[in-house]
Amino acid sequence: MNDGPALKITDVCLLVEDIERAVQFYSGVLGFRLRRRAEGFADFHSEGVTLAAWELGHMSAHSGVADVKAPPRAHKACVAVRLDTPSQIDAMHERLIAMGVVFAGPPSDYPWNARCAYFTDPDDNVWEIYAWYPEGPKHDFDSADAGD
Repeated sequence: MNDGPALKITDVCLLVEDIERAVQFYSGVLGFRLRRRAEGFADFHSEGVTLAAWELGHMSAHSGVADVKAPPRAHKACVAVRLDTPSQIDAMHERLIAMGVVFAGPPSDYPWNARCAYFTDPDDNVWEIYAWYPEGPKHDFDSADAGD
């Protein structure tokens, strides 16, 4: 396959309809700290990966990428945020529910040994909050349980 170095994701840029609404959601609701702000664009401090939001029309005008938005409830990506403990999933779920965030369902335990919950931002991008149970992920090819 590829003999070169492993690629590292450095930025996730979500295409949004309204940059002001996105900034309010990502900073005011999710708590990301705004790092850069320009016309039609913003990005936020996040450990290891930069989260960015770019207005679809602005991106199209500057890059030539089509400005066709996916219809409502059609999801193209999922951004995941890892928390330290499963109990933090429940606490964050309660906090976000109180702020009006709509979840697909309550936090649940999954067979890969994580507690997860899923919601959408104002542009219908899917977000996941998750935490591994102390034993870590199951079926991890980088660990000793790869054969499980």
